[in-house]
Amino acid sequence: MDFNEAIQKHAQWKFKFRNAVLLKEPVDVMAISKDNNCEVGKWLHGEARALHGHCKAHAKCLADHAAFHLAAGKVADAVNGGNKDAVERLMAAGSAFAEASKKVGVSLIELQNEIASKSQRKAAAACSAI
Repeated sequence: MDFNEAIQKHAQWKFKFRNAVLLKEPVDVMAISKDNNCEVGKWLHGEARALHGHCKAHAKCLADHAAFHLAAGKVADAVNGGNKDAVERLMAAGSAFAEASKKVGVSLIELQNEIASKSQRKAAAACSAI
């Protein structure tokens, strides 16, 4: 998983919601509300859990990602209601969606750092064993 790409994909939800409400395109609230439907969620619940499930940062990332999708589901519901002002209010700075989005970015970086740190320690241990 490219962590920078994962962070960008989650940042793009805001633009997806704005476009959907402007174009009056319905979104799948149930699918958006689930944290295992997007690419990042599939990775977190699959490969990342298998490889890094022991990491503290993985558990935090899973929780933050789930909270984000619950908040995104509320925005999606407003999108389907066609209320542009409500959508903007639900995504505004300080909103549950905005805060959850920030937390996902931070927790992905923390997971990346923990994985890198463990890899460096393993490499150092292997070198000292030579």
